[in-house]
Amino acid sequence: MIDTDELTGRNAEFADGGSFVGLGLMPSGSLTVIGCVDPRVDPSDVLALRLGEAAVIRNVGGRVTPATLRTLGMLSKVVRARTDGSRRGDVHYAVLHHTDCGITDLAAFPDLLADYFEVPAGDLDARAVTDPVAAVRVDVDVLKQGLPAGVFVSGLVYDVATGLIDVVVPPARVEA
Repeated sequence: MIDTDELTGRNAEFADGGSFVGLGLMPSGSLTVIGCVDPRVDPSDVLALRLGEAAVIRNVGGRVTPATLRTLGMLSKVVRARTDGSRRGDVHYAVLHHTDCGITDLAAFPDLLADYFEVPAGDLDARAVTDPVAAVRVDVDVLKQGLPAGVFVSGLVYDVATGLIDVVVPPARVEA
């Protein structure tokens, strides 16, 4: 077990490195990644992101759910509060799913998944829970409907066996 003594020791090493000094609230790479909570698939590690370079939202399956969209809405209010109302440069949202995802085990629990996606159980097939490539396409489409025109959205699938990502949906601007 990793206990609090271990965590505070690790944190002291992190603090000694000073990599956090001078970081702003807005991601320097204008990137937000939506990924899974699976410990094998930390987006910062698998995408080699530096501290402060991207905002990362993680949930079960890395799915774009109504709760994810609400979180993004809240974050947009933070951006407006901390800036003149907009982010600088091109903004990119990347959906990152992965192979061998535990969400596929939840297919046996349709009522649970229906609650998660806030849809009737009969609509779950459209969420492509058991297919990460199809699920990325679904989630990119959902995300595009909830974002302002002009931002970029892409979809990636990480292979837990090879460590490589596949670009399923190349970055494209959301149209008005």
